[in-house]
Amino acid sequence: MTNNTQNDTQEIYKRLNGRNMIAIASGKGGVGKTWLTITLAHAFAQAGQKVLLVDGDLGLANVDIQLGLNALYDLSGVLNGKIPMNKAVVYDENIGCDVLAGHTGSQAMTGLSEGQLQLLRDDLYMLAPHYDYVFIDLGTGISKSMSLLAGYSGTVLIMCTDEPTSLSDAYTFIKILSEQPQTPKMRIVVNFANTQKEGERTFQTLSKACQNFLNIDLVLGGILHQDSAVKECIKSQMPLLTSYPNTIIAKDVSDLAKQLMQDK
Repeated sequence: MTNNTQNDTQEIYKRLNGRNMIAIASGKGGVGKTWLTITLAHAFAQAGQKVLLVDGDLGLANVDIQLGLNALYDLSGVLNGKIPMNKAVVYDENIGCDVLAGHTGSQAMTGLSEGQLQLLRDDLYMLAPHYDYVFIDLGTGISKSMSLLAGYSGTVLIMCTDEPTSLSDAYTFIKILSEQPQTPKMRIVVNFANTQKEGERTFQTLSKACQNFLNIDLVLGGILHQDSAVKECIKSQMPLLTSYPNTIIAKDVSDLAKQLMQDK
């Protein structure tokens, strides 16, 4: 087998493994991305799926904080070569899935070379086949790490709200993602909607812009209603689906999870 053939085979293998990876992005911060990633991972685990939750917000990680998880190792140790990725994974009994913590406040983590980012991506592809689903909480903004991790995931959930800056950032992220050699499935999730119709209007605003200027037909993944239960569960570091299972927001996330499982 020639080197070119080996490289082609490895690339195909990576893309196949990436199909069970779901990346959650937003562009703009403060739209509930980390909370949704955690809650979706919990919903999938409750449905009997084997799940890995990855904090891909390099430098500003907070999945472990929201979970109240004291992880001995995190991604910094993996990228520094101190520990293999599978050994950095810890099990969180509150949400019933494995967690790969990020590393908060490290400038070194935000300035990774393209080679280091590719190694991170490749390590994830090696780990992904051991799970039914891998959820990746991406950082805010547009960066190399986001492009690599999102572009090679099977599905990307793009979160937005009705705020103009959120819609603008979501549009920019969609544009960049659509320019990847192989575009993943994109699903739009509207958060903080006061009503179903309000959420649908927000989606239509983004959808029309993408149709007119990018020739892309977006798919609505779900609408998440404004609910004070989210703030309370973040403050208490307890999962929403455990603390507030009968709320409208819990139903919203459960509906989104069911749709994603059917979409596989």
